Amino acid sequence: MSTPKELSLAKAAPGAATRMLAARVLAQVYTRGRSLKAELAWALPKLADPRDRALLEALCFTVLRRRSTYDAALAAWMQKPLSARDADLRTLLMVGFAQLDVLDLPAHAALSATVDAARALGRERQAGLVNAILRRAQREGFPEQPAREAFPAWLAEAIERDWPQHAESIFAASLQPAPLWLRANRQHGGRAKALAALHEAGIAADASPLCEDALRLITPVPVTQLPGFADGALSVQDLSAQCTADALAPAPGARVLDACAAPGGKSAHLLERDPGLRLLALDIDARRLARARDTYARTGVGAQVETLVADASDPGAWWDGQPFDAILLDAPCSATGVIRRQPDVMFHRRAEDIDALVGVQARLLEACWSMLRPGGVLLYATCSILRAENSGQIEAFLKWHPDARAQPLGDAFGLDCDGIARQRLPGDADADGFFYARLLKSV
Repeated sequence: MSTPKELSLAKAAPGAATRMLAARVLAQVYTRGRSLKAELAWALPKLADPRDRALLEALCFTVLRRRSTYDAALAAWMQKPLSARDADLRTLLMVGFAQLDVLDLPAHAALSATVDAARALGRERQAGLVNAILRRAQREGFPEQPAREAFPAWLAEAIERDWPQHAESIFAASLQPAPLWLRANRQHGGRAKALAALHEAGIAADASPLCEDALRLITPVPVTQLPGFADGALSVQDLSAQCTADALAPAPGARVLDACAAPGGKSAHLLERDPGLRLLALDIDARRLARARDTYARTGVGAQVETLVADASDPGAWWDGQPFDAILLDAPCSATGVIRRQPDVMFHRRAEDIDALVGVQARLLEACWSMLRPGGVLLYATCSILRAENSGQIEAFLKWHPDARAQPLGDAFGLDCDGIARQRLPGDADADGFFYARLLKSV
């Protein structure tokens, strides 16, 4: 049986339906702390036209990046503040702002569709208010916002403390749309073949010198339009994430543990490069590991990987005692290096979360180290840019583990961190923020 919300969506005109869905997604993100990715996964299939789906994503990302500016505009332009019960109306007004401000849609169509969306949301009485506020936005516009102001104070201060020479560029890069990076599968002919197929399909792309499998699209397209995506010749994966394969660089045929494997892109990449690896993909989340299995099946490496739902920090519950030659620990983190892809991180993370994450990371490092054979290598990686989770974590680990030695990584992996690791900052090489530390265990 359809819910009232589903019925109102079905009755709405296509343009209004897109704005209505965007308002609902953002209201869930703002008021219930829901993940943007999860909400979009629910909302996008409700729109049949790929252009509407692209607009829905653009609206949500723009509002999240410009939230502080739009909050200030609403505070200045509304005689009476909206209550907590008006979350969907507030986010719908922001959706209207995004169309006039960043997306630069035709004003008449933007206003008309947003007012229609208000009515579809059951806000008939406020439709005139929506129209009036959006017309004022059209007349007066929005002030330029210093990028720092989009960030919560605690995070802005942490970035300035950790990266005083780079803070402004981090703020700016984190608010820019991210490009679509692809990974070419070497088992399907590699990058040259994939690049030729893209060009033949009229899709402009270029190759990165920093990773032999990486391609960047000049203009993003839906994955369904990518030649070879369905059969695993191409996968979507940021350049920084692809570089973990080069940083770990396991020996041919090595026994490898991917300790936090979901959604599976990094271990699939390792196996595309060397199908002879004996790889165990571990994750504590059964649903996420199921999606990783889908990735392994699509890319053709499913027969080469063993998967297990388990907690890498508790090897006594699942490990057979046979040491691994190489371990990839892509640790849970604050995700502060991927804000351009996950702008809701700015609103969901709290300062107190960092200490908790550092504790989880330390336990995972300790456990993984116990499963690594002498002479083996462990790659500790995060998509964070905070030193407490990265170089600080590794400094503490090296202090307490005399059998651990940091191995140097080259400039392709970002800025040098005191000779023990590398940090790529957001936007460097048009890639995500990412941290890499390669540790060798003494014989």
